[in-house]
Amino acid sequence: MISIRLAHPNDAPELAKLRYEFRATDGDVETITDFLSRCEAWMRERLQQNTWQCWVAEEDQRLVGALWLQLIEKIPNPATEAEHHGYITNVFVHEDARGQGIGSRLLEAAVEFCKAKPVHAVILWPTDRSRSLYERHGFAIRGDLLELQISQV
Repeated sequence: MISIRLAHPNDAPELAKLRYEFRATDGDVETITDFLSRCEAWMRERLQQNTWQCWVAEEDQRLVGALWLQLIEKIPNPATEAEHHGYITNVFVHEDARGQGIGSRLLEAAVEFCKAKPVHAVILWPTDRSRSLYERHGFAIRGDLLELQISQV
């Protein structure tokens, strides 16, 4: 039985391991020990604040997936428009747990959270592999968003 719940600061060590599994490559410049230490501290701190949320998929007390959401404040607006954006990132499900709808359940939890808050729009950068998941949940390519990449590293 897989449950979806909000992450707590004490989940940071396991979340850092998920992040490493998700993003590690042969060209890493940081040791796994150094990365896990730095990432765990970052995650623990963010999970104690209110601008980042993380939902985890848990099976038998083991984290098998996660999704991070940052609320981005907008400048106050005199119109009746919500004054936050949601930014979804680091959506990851262990390979052995894929194909069970876990990614959809994590995404649904985050979107419901955004609907309950004053969120104008939710944005993300999909991979080719994940694009169909987001499209099934109503995400669409926008023609009015521009991006300038600063770092190529």
